[in-house]
Amino acid sequence: MSFDSTYHPQPIDRDSVVYIAGHRGLVGSAIWRAMENAGFTNLVGRSSSELDLRDRAAVFEFFRETKPDHVVLAAAKVGGILANSTYPVDFLSDNLQVQVNVMDAALEQKVDRLLFLGSSCIYPRDAEQPIREDSLLTGHLEPTNDAYAIAKIAGILQVQSVRRQYGLPWISAMPTNLYGPGDNFSPTGSHVLPALIRRYDEAVAAGVETVTNWGTGSPRREFLHVDDMASACLHLLDTFDGPEQVNVGAGEDSTVREIAEMVARAVGFEGTTEWDTSKPDGTPQKLLDISKLTAAGWTASVGLQQGIESTIEWYRTHRHSLRG
Repeated sequence: MSFDSTYHPQPIDRDSVVYIAGHRGLVGSAIWRAMENAGFTNLVGRSSSELDLRDRAAVFEFFRETKPDHVVLAAAKVGGILANSTYPVDFLSDNLQVQVNVMDAALEQKVDRLLFLGSSCIYPRDAEQPIREDSLLTGHLEPTNDAYAIAKIAGILQVQSVRRQYGLPWISAMPTNLYGPGDNFSPTGSHVLPALIRRYDEAVAAGVETVTNWGTGSPRREFLHVDDMASACLHLLDTFDGPEQVNVGAGEDSTVREIAEMVARAVGFEGTTEWDTSKPDGTPQKLLDISKLTAAGWTASVGLQQGIESTIEWYRTHRHSLRG
């Protein structure tokens, strides 16, 4: 089957069956909320205890029973520099298995629209800033998360291959660093922003006067609130088609030091921040070129300071029930 060049995206039916893989994670739960708010009536999700997406037979059986019309593949094993550096086999193997199983099962059911979610770490460590979509596979990856990045690159290629071989209008989106309600605040598994929130909040609660962060604080990072990410995903499903992945971001970045200062102010920390320069910084800068997304008619709406403050409020409400 060759690709149908006459396909024109249109808003997906709000009564269609939509399976959100990873619906309890940071991104998946936000997409679920966004779709519910948009009037979707047949959302389907399974927790990892109900359906292990690494179990190929179980995934195929689930798809045969559920017969989803559309799929959002937001399930992934994710973590920060420490987790990625320590467990590269897990990040490579688990994510490859999840992606291949879900996409192969979706292909068997001829799922009309599938949105695969990746990560900005797919791009070369020293890519020209801001990073364009065509920077993919043009240079060496950041060593601290190369295994995870390779898995996500494989997912992009699988989406493109399905388009070429079977003609299904599947798409991929690559978000920048995400944060917000439902994030992972674990001391060993979290990304930089939730890690900073937990560290400074615990310092305030304990009356500690000094907080030590990893690295130099000089790397620049772009952050997007997860509710904005969810909004962008729905917009892309309704309006966009194309083989190349789409960058999803806010269009501006800050140094890790500046972000730490914003978190410290927001939680009320008045002590001193020190930087452990023996620890890795990671990629020097990751700012996405979002011109393709902007041209598709979408822009972010949640400012970083506003988003940090609301995330801290959510964390303080839920911290006693969080993992780790």
